[in-house]
Amino acid sequence: MQSQKIIFGSGCGLVVVLALAAVLVAPGNAGDLPPADGDAWVKSLDRTLSGNGLRGAEVSALVVRQRDGAVLYARTPDRLMIPASNAKLLTALVVLDAFGPSHRFKTQLSSDVPPGPKGEVGQLYLRGGGDPAITSEDWWRLAAELRDAGLRRVSGDLLLDDAVFDRVRWHPTVEGISSRAYHAPVGALNANYGSFAVTVGPGAKVGSPVSVTVNPPVSYLQISNHGTTLAKRERRTLVVDRSEAENREMVTVRGGVRLGDPPKTYYRSVVHPDRYAGAMLKMQLAALGIEVAGTIRAGVAPKAAYELHSFEGRTVGEIVRLFMKFSNNGIAESMIKNLATQSFAGPGSSPGVGTWSAGMREMRRRLIAHGVPAAGFKLVDGSGLSYQDRVSPRALVAVLQAGLDSFRFGPEFVASLPIAARDGTLEERAPGAQDWARAKTGLLNGVTGLSGYAGVASTNPRAPRERVVFSVLANRCKHGDSAAMDAIDDFVTLLTKGRAP
Repeated sequence: MQSQKIIFGSGCGLVVVLALAAVLVAPGNAGDLPPADGDAWVKSLDRTLSGNGLRGAEVSALVVRQRDGAVLYARTPDRLMIPASNAKLLTALVVLDAFGPSHRFKTQLSSDVPPGPKGEVGQLYLRGGGDPAITSEDWWRLAAELRDAGLRRVSGDLLLDDAVFDRVRWHPTVEGISSRAYHAPVGALNANYGSFAVTVGPGAKVGSPVSVTVNPPVSYLQISNHGTTLAKRERRTLVVDRSEAENREMVTVRGGVRLGDPPKTYYRSVVHPDRYAGAMLKMQLAALGIEVAGTIRAGVAPKAAYELHSFEGRTVGEIVRLFMKFSNNGIAESMIKNLATQSFAGPGSSPGVGTWSAGMREMRRRLIAHGVPAAGFKLVDGSGLSYQDRVSPRALVAVLQAGLDSFRFGPEFVASLPIAARDGTLEERAPGAQDWARAKTGLLNGVTGLSGYAGVASTNPRAPRERVVFSVLANRCKHGDSAAMDAIDDFVTLLTKGRAP
């Protein structure tokens, strides 16, 4: 999920480069070559990036043949641009490198005493381990595993401990934080990516309250319904929001829905991810007949607590696929904070508290170690929501090449990218490149981009398709985001339909 806002950028220039098959050109020399006139494929690529959808925008691009690094097309490839969610490519590479694709984050459950003869404990402690991808189904499974461990009743409170991360829920540079799901908060205890669904439909007759359901139906989310059913000729005006209240969050519905209109679902984020996760656990425990008699409150689990269960969630490879395919901002930012909690400094070092600053330092160190040019990126977050992020197409191509080249995590990295006209954020885009492009999308208001791999027709009869690595970033788009995305989709389609030299 991606945000919207107005952008800023700097001037634009153009360099078109054709790397002939007989000349191997290192990516670092792309801007030093003279333009190659007469090549229809290169000229058509350039026209696409200068056409109506991107006219007046700042556009930078780089296309490199994967097998030898030959530059096939370049347009100011070293200019630092606002990347939007293309920044997630850098996050994915570093996270897979740091943790490995098989790593699983642990959520720990403990109690003040071992379960007694009737399975009762006094206090239940829930300690988050930074897993950003625990869903309602996972919380049910966790509750079932607690039951298997002998738990039957909690006579006291459910205490929530998410101290492995700091309590800064949104990056300070991200403006206009809203209740939309793509602005979900970051915490070490999570449920459903910090979001929930609100389905609103008309009532039985004009003037009656609208119908509202919240999923999941946790008691922590309380409905405040001020919506009205309208006559069919009236204009639909509906607002679905959430606000913080004492020990709960209010889901407020205002405005109207026309009689006969189909129900519509709205996705919103919570304010407190830890309390939401605690409410989810309590609900799933109750579904299995396990009572929590006390309240849900924040605190710190004592080190001497009795360990009941350690729940392992999805693998890092699966988590990366989730935040890349669907551009999930909350997962990406959680993974940055997870970087800060690990002992990467070597023997004798101790884990730290998850903060953006420490996580971004570790991210930068690893990117440079992978050969990504240090001057090619200046990031402050892991999702690309911040307008202070800057990345060049050359740096993005270097990231994509490093991911492809890795034996340890390359398959997971490539498989995480949306497939043109098939799935993820590309499911309804680039139909002309269907199956022949895998790329990460990016979208903010006035900013769009696409970076990934494409299969291009080859001059080699024994290999009719060969892979190119590409990145296209556009800032200050003046003719609408949809038109800009269409132009970039056309660019990728031309890549897959043309014949590389």
